[in-house]
Amino acid sequence: MNLFEKETLIAKAAEEFEDKSPEELLKWAVETFPNITLACSFGAEDVVLVDMLQKVSPKTDIFYLDTDLHFEETYETRDKLAAHYGLQFVRAGTELTLEAQAAQYGEELWKSDPNTCCNLRKVEPLTAILGKYEAWITGIRRDQAPTRANAKKVEYDVKFGLVKFNPLAGWTSEDVWNYIRVNEVIYNPLHDQHYPSIGCEKCTRQVLPGEDPRAGRWAGHEKTECGLHK
Repeated sequence: MNLFEKETLIAKAAEEFEDKSPEELLKWAVETFPNITLACSFGAEDVVLVDMLQKVSPKTDIFYLDTDLHFEETYETRDKLAAHYGLQFVRAGTELTLEAQAAQYGEELWKSDPNTCCNLRKVEPLTAILGKYEAWITGIRRDQAPTRANAKKVEYDVKFGLVKFNPLAGWTSEDVWNYIRVNEVIYNPLHDQHYPSIGCEKCTRQVLPGEDPRAGRWAGHEKTECGLHK
């Protein structure tokens, strides 16, 4: 399939699946693009997709970006999900240790230059692992941030050069939590402590009443994304 044929297929699928369920889209995605992977950050949206994918295609790869800076609760959630579903998450991370990073870029790079830190510990490892696949699945929702408002359920990811599926793009936070409750999905306990969006421990704080759900990410910096999504 050449790029033109792929883009035509993507445009048609985006329209066709706009009003269909995430499960229907996931089923079509793994059948149409067998060499596909799910990106999991162990947040609420991603654990929903892990649960859905286990019911649709349990052998599909699921990877996570290990920055070596996640909350302990995030690693515990990973281990509980792995044990519950009997799966092995694929670890994607940089070979640059935190000590080597400090020696090269200075102590606490996440404070002085969070964009470079994200690039080193997230974007570069993501680029490397996505190079092994023809499509990927993410948990982004349109109402999470203005930068995601125009996300399609099926689109071509120009940045990484592969097909991108966003099955929950049309869902609200309430939809996500209804699914978690009804299906008794394991989730990160930090969500119960006013952390609606969970990233690295160094760059994530609790969200105060009335604040934007992503206000706890990179607080104090003019930054709303880590560079994984355009």
